[in-house]
Amino acid sequence: MCRQRPSFWGLINPQWNMCNKGRRQSPIDVVPDKLLFDPFLRPLHIDKHKVSGTLHNTGQSLVFRVDKDTKQHVNISGGPLAYKYQFEEIYIHYGTENTRGSEHYIQGYSFPGEIQIYGFNKELYHNMSEAQHKSQGIVGLSLMVQIGETPNPELRIITSTFNKVLFKGFSTPIRHLSVRALLPNTDHYITYEGSTTHPGCWESTVWIIINKPIYITKQELYQLRRLMQGSETTPKAPLGNNARPVQNLHHRTVRTNIDFKRNKNQNVCPTMYKDMYYRANRWSPDTGLLIR
Repeated sequence: MCRQRPSFWGLINPQWNMCNKGRRQSPIDVVPDKLLFDPFLRPLHIDKHKVSGTLHNTGQSLVFRVDKDTKQHVNISGGPLAYKYQFEEIYIHYGTENTRGSEHYIQGYSFPGEIQIYGFNKELYHNMSEAQHKSQGIVGLSLMVQIGETPNPELRIITSTFNKVLFKGFSTPIRHLSVRALLPNTDHYITYEGSTTHPGCWESTVWIIINKPIYITKQELYQLRRLMQGSETTPKAPLGNNARPVQNLHHRTVRTNIDFKRNKNQNVCPTMYKDMYYRANRWSPDTGLLIR
């Protein structure tokens, strides 16, 4: 069976009807001059201990899932979150060309890839399956992936296994992964209320887009692009280009903890009013920022 286009998701399965009818869908194109600075957004906190799991080529995407018998789970809290969330999955989105790959855009700009770290609300729900249908059920951390000569060391734990998941149904164990070490060195982020970007597009996700990318080498990206949608005997098409198209914002508020007035050493108080100081960064290694 071929990978279905996202525009058909809501027609294939009635339980996925939010993919077509929802008005709080993800991903979105982040428009900097529409951002709302919120001085009450806190720093994000992620437990530092490591977890083990399995990387799967599902034929639809590349997914890491934490081992079910994990004793010490990684919690995600703070930021815009009112609850503690338990890390469960990582989805890797990428393109077959450098000009596209990420699901979220920054003022029309797509990065070569995007890593999405998912957790479920452990204070209200028992597991991901229950939480993904419910209010405030899911958190999604979005890490944009850019090509660079100095790759993220923690990401290499994942990229070194790509040759073991070349075809649909292939999987490989990954040991001692630190989610916190995957994140770039910044406290700045953008956040909004949205959905999962895979079926059934449940509008239960608090998205947190980190304002710096992480880096992958050209060689690692080449290995990633070798992955196929099909089996070893019938490989079909490459697994890449597995991003859902950008969705309409429908008047949602997109907040940030980036205070550009304060960054410019202006003696002003933080405000919840929209400040017209934001502009997209058409990717500059000098700053390493998505928005500045």
